[in-house]
Amino acid sequence: MGDKSQCWGFTALLWFQKRAFLCERHRDKGIAMVDEYAELHRPQFHFTARRNWINDPNGLVFHEGLWHLFFQHNDEAPTWGRMWWGHAVSRDLFHWKQVENALYPDHMGSMFSGSAVVDHENTAGFGVGALLLFYTAFGEHAEPACPTSQCLAYSTDNGKQWKKYKENPIIGWMEADNRDPKVVWHESSRRWIMALYLEDERYCLLSSSDAKTWTRFQEITLEGESECPDFFPIVDDVGAERWVFAGAGGSYRVGSFDGETFVPETPVLRYEHGRNGYAAQTWSNAPDNRQIQISWMAGGRYPEMPFNQQLSLPVQLSLVGSGKSARLKRWPVGELDLLRIRTVSVARQTISKGQPMIAETDGILLDVSFKVFRQSAKGFYVVARGHPIVFDWDEMTLSVETSGKSKMTEDRPFAKLPETDGLGVRLIIDRTSIEVFLDGGSISASFCFLPDGYIHPLVLHSYSSEQIIEDFKLHELASTWKDGDE
Repeated sequence: MGDKSQCWGFTALLWFQKRAFLCERHRDKGIAMVDEYAELHRPQFHFTARRNWINDPNGLVFHEGLWHLFFQHNDEAPTWGRMWWGHAVSRDLFHWKQVENALYPDHMGSMFSGSAVVDHENTAGFGVGALLLFYTAFGEHAEPACPTSQCLAYSTDNGKQWKKYKENPIIGWMEADNRDPKVVWHESSRRWIMALYLEDERYCLLSSSDAKTWTRFQEITLEGESECPDFFPIVDDVGAERWVFAGAGGSYRVGSFDGETFVPETPVLRYEHGRNGYAAQTWSNAPDNRQIQISWMAGGRYPEMPFNQQLSLPVQLSLVGSGKSARLKRWPVGELDLLRIRTVSVARQTISKGQPMIAETDGILLDVSFKVFRQSAKGFYVVARGHPIVFDWDEMTLSVETSGKSKMTEDRPFAKLPETDGLGVRLIIDRTSIEVFLDGGSISASFCFLPDGYIHPLVLHSYSSEQIIEDFKLHELASTWKDGDE
């Protein structure tokens, strides 16, 4: 018996050593072992890094059939620290493959946030179709410390390898922590335009014909905002081109831009009404003129996981109304439908105190939509995996308690509900996140959560009087990590 036990122990030891070796080899090659993405609190269709900390999405660009996603990444620990640019690619915005980091800290500092473009006309001289990355070198993380500046890197092989421009920085220090360059091509003026954060609520615009030499030409104030600007064109209801200038907290203004001056035409508006949406950025060079946006879901908690933080669902932006009435709508990208594996439909059901609607599902990855008619009820409650989503009809607010308090967004007020007879609701639920879309996307909100105890994964309650649920559809969703990270 002793001999067999020793033999079994030796065999098991060899098996574990071999598995550890294979896991490490696969990591080195950018290939994930499936169990790496099956941890208790690992989101199953939202992007997370294989290991360690992430925050802002960076350098979003589509090129030759691939969606490129870069992201702020501490490659050394599951907490914020020195920053690399992590890199992942996808063909459908959901099945991501994390590849080699694109940018590493250097003598100029950490690699802070920025953007990416395709240089279709070889303006920078690196080749037609070269990918250009614009990033902030955060000098306080350099040894010795140096001023923060804006830099350029490029790739001529569709993002497989990256070279930093030898004449960096392309923009020296201007003031404060000047950072987060977002670059876009302005066709009629034949110039690159850069939006750059300065300090407090202040941003500026710069222009360049070669992506290397930049001239500052306008300062913009976005009340209540800071950091991570986004600046992009979008077509409104009547087919006119408008421009959106946005900040990290989810506020924006719509206006006109002629290559020389951005003229805001709306008050400061908000597209993000949740407590966890932050630092959104849109993809450049997206096909069919789509404006696709993704955010950092700041402040989520992932206890004792090998990774920390997640990104949001990719959403498609549209502009409704014109002139001063123009407003952005956000809606989950159509590619999400490809993850549906089972559907439950209910045409109409009345709920009341003691008679909730219990969804017929054991799934925890869900895409749920319905209309709710409040009648005379004071409140409506959706409980997802033991976590309440509260519609307060008296105050006309939406609230979801989050799993963690982000210092950047914790004071954001509850979302105001639209005054409508039947409110359209869509909920996208992953293991640690709930994203809410109301009234066809006119209101959207991102929340992180940790589940509580529950019997049924999804229950709709009314505690005061009857309410009517119509056109209820629940789609159970598949994990995007089942076959690894590709």
